Amino acid sequence: MEDANWVHLPVMGVKIAEMLLLKKDGAYVDGTLGLGGHAKYFLSLLGQDARVLGFDKDINAVQMAVKNVDDKRLTAFNKSYELIPQVLAELGLGGVDGVLLDLGVSSYQLDDGRRGFSFQRGGPLDMRFDTSAKLTARDIVNTYPVKDLEKIFIDYGEEPSALKIAMAVFNARRAGHIETTEELAAVINAATPRRGRIHPATRVFQALRIAVNDELGALERTLKFLPDILNPGGRAAVLTFHSLEDRIVKNAFKQMAADGKIKLVNKHVIEPCYEEVQNNRRSRSAKLRIVEKL
Repeated sequence: MEDANWVHLPVMGVKIAEMLLLKKDGAYVDGTLGLGGHAKYFLSLLGQDARVLGFDKDINAVQMAVKNVDDKRLTAFNKSYELIPQVLAELGLGGVDGVLLDLGVSSYQLDDGRRGFSFQRGGPLDMRFDTSAKLTARDIVNTYPVKDLEKIFIDYGEEPSALKIAMAVFNARRAGHIETTEELAAVINAATPRRGRIHPATRVFQALRIAVNDELGALERTLKFLPDILNPGGRAAVLTFHSLEDRIVKNAFKQMAADGKIKLVNKHVIEPCYEEVQNNRRSRSAKLRIVEKL
C-alpha cells in the first residue's frame, strides 16, 4: 500500500470537526473508521476525557487505524456501523454527542489490487469490505441472470448501457469465468464506448461494490436509528460520494425533521472548497449533510 494520505487529508475534516465536535470531552462515533484519518484529527481537537468509538467491517483497516491513531481514547470495533446501538448498550452508553458516517471507499482499499475494488488495479473480483463475508463480485458477475445484472447496474450504478453490458458479461462468461478486474473491465470496455473522461467500467464497478456489501440497505437501516443514539443536542454528519447515497440521506433527514426528531444544521448540502479538491482529488464528489437531535 502506498504511503497513506489519510493522515493529512481526511475529507472535509476541518468543516466536519467544526460542526460536529460541540463537546470537548464528549463521546463520538466514527461509523466508518477506515485508516483513522478523521478519528485522529478529531482527537487532536478533543479533551483528555473524550472518547471516540470507531467501527469498520474491514479487519485490516481496524488494525491499521489503531496503530495509526495510537490514542487510548479511541476504541475500535471490527463491526458494521449497523451494530452501533448494540455496542453502545454493551458499554452502558445511553447516547453519544456526535456520529460521523464517511461513506467513501478507503484509499487503501482502492489502491490494493488484491481487494478487487478498482479496475485501475489488477486483482481478483472480490470487493468485500468484510473479507469473511461469502458474497463476492466474482459470484455476482459469473452467476447472476442477465436481468439481475442489469438491475444492479441501473439501480446502483445508474449505468445507461446496463443491458448491453449485462449481455456482454453473460456472453463472456460462457467462454469461462470472469476472474479478475482486468478481465471484467475489458468486457465492459468492448461493450460500450468511453463517455468523455469517465471510463466505461466506473459505474459498473461502483454498482458491484454496492451490491456485494449491501451499502445502500445498511445506510437506510442505520439512518433510521441515528436520532435514537444521539444525546439531546448531539449531531450526526454523513459524508457521501455519489448521488444514490446523497439522495437517501437527504430524504431521510427531511422526513426526520418533519417528524420533529431532528433539525437540519445545513439546509443545503456542503461541498469541499476549491483548495481541498486541488489537494485531494478524491474529495471532489463529496457532499456533507448534518443534523442535530432536538
